[in-house]
Amino acid sequence: MPTLNFLSPEEVESIHQASLRMLAETGILLTEPESRELLISAGAAARGTRVLLPPELVEKCVTQAGKRVSLRGRSGMTKTLGGGTLYFHNLGGAPNIYDPASGTRRHTTVQDVRDSTRLLDALENCHTITPFCTPTDVPGGVMSLAMYRHALPHTLKQVHGPGIQFAAEVRYSVKMAEVIGKPEELLTLSLSPVSPLTFPDHEAQAIVEIARQGITFSPLPCPMAGTTAPMSIAGAVAQQNAEVLAALVLAQLVRPGLPIIYCGRLAMMEPRTGLSVWGGAETGIASAATVQVGHRYGLPVNVYGFSTNAHSLEIQDGFERGLNALIPALAGADELSGIGEMEAGVMGSYAQMVADNEFAAGILRVRKGIAADADALAVEVVASVMESTRNFLGQKHTLKYLRAGEVLVTKLAERSSWETWEAGGRQGLAERAQAEAERILREHRVEPLEAAQERELDAIMAAAERELVK
Repeated sequence: MPTLNFLSPEEVESIHQASLRMLAETGILLTEPESRELLISAGAAARGTRVLLPPELVEKCVTQAGKRVSLRGRSGMTKTLGGGTLYFHNLGGAPNIYDPASGTRRHTTVQDVRDSTRLLDALENCHTITPFCTPTDVPGGVMSLAMYRHALPHTLKQVHGPGIQFAAEVRYSVKMAEVIGKPEELLTLSLSPVSPLTFPDHEAQAIVEIARQGITFSPLPCPMAGTTAPMSIAGAVAQQNAEVLAALVLAQLVRPGLPIIYCGRLAMMEPRTGLSVWGGAETGIASAATVQVGHRYGLPVNVYGFSTNAHSLEIQDGFERGLNALIPALAGADELSGIGEMEAGVMGSYAQMVADNEFAAGILRVRKGIAADADALAVEVVASVMESTRNFLGQKHTLKYLRAGEVLVTKLAERSSWETWEAGGRQGLAERAQAEAERILREHRVEPLEAAQERELDAIMAAAERELVK
């Protein structure tokens, strides 16, 4: 695989050491009693509302963390993160959906959770699914749980749990996963510390509960360079790393060996507005650096992939998402997010999902590289053609390499002549992607859950609503 590294091994080590200093000298803001006691009993020191983590504790917990993560869906198919294969999944939790026909957006609903999951189930390069929409037609206290409940019946692929904040959300997510199998095999859960280096009580309790339940944990810091992290990319990556490591340590103290997915969602500040930038080339660079740092610990790494600040399916959208997926892919990312993402994560699009499925095929083709062995170099083939037709079309060698995917055959990109394109209605990739999304939603069917399973999920959601909606 071609590789692209922005950091030397020495620079990766410098970031690691800077993170250790942040944790040991500045510490994390943590007031939750049980979590503080766990850390202090393991050798951490209290300084007012902060807890200082000694380097030896961090190093020990990193060493014992689970380094391979197996993900299984209802189909029984398993994918393993950390084995060198690149996987893609979609944006999670978009509150808005873009309609390319009208150029407008609307709030998402439970039906969008169902439809988006079914569409993603049909896309071969979306390997696992994160509930795509934050449904605005359910009470706020159960939004995250509704995302998971209404995604589960509409795919056979593995469903990542939604981003959670509370221990009760962990327990209810586990109960829903139990309806279809073993939660430790089916479920992953992510949680975002508050940058910089802050763990509110409810988040600390949620980390402890994730570990107690034995669920694969994805610490997911989302710092923004210039506002909640240093403006320098190296400094922001070091702080992000410290936030991941702090969450990892707490989880490992509860359950040594718990599998960890190293995640990072570092964004940059747009200096003219203060808004979060997901589309600049800096995002790809920061993601690549995150991959290198996470791999220093031997952990599988999940970072931004298809990311953009664009509000429509146009040139900026395509350029930004392609750039920011390719850079970390070449750095060796294990999982890239963002299929369907628009507007820095607050909007998504069904057409964008279909387009990203094809873009992902291109990213995987680039990662594959080219062979340069004797057969691929084709010296004898050239000689044979020169003695006969002087045309390679009829050669078995040509067919062999076409079948092997030497040239990626696209379904959406325009590659015909002007005349053919004009005769076909001058459609572009966005129009074709929207038409394909509509076709899939009309035709694609997913094996449903049993009626008893649906009733059990409804009962779990009803119990959650009684407890969490005030």
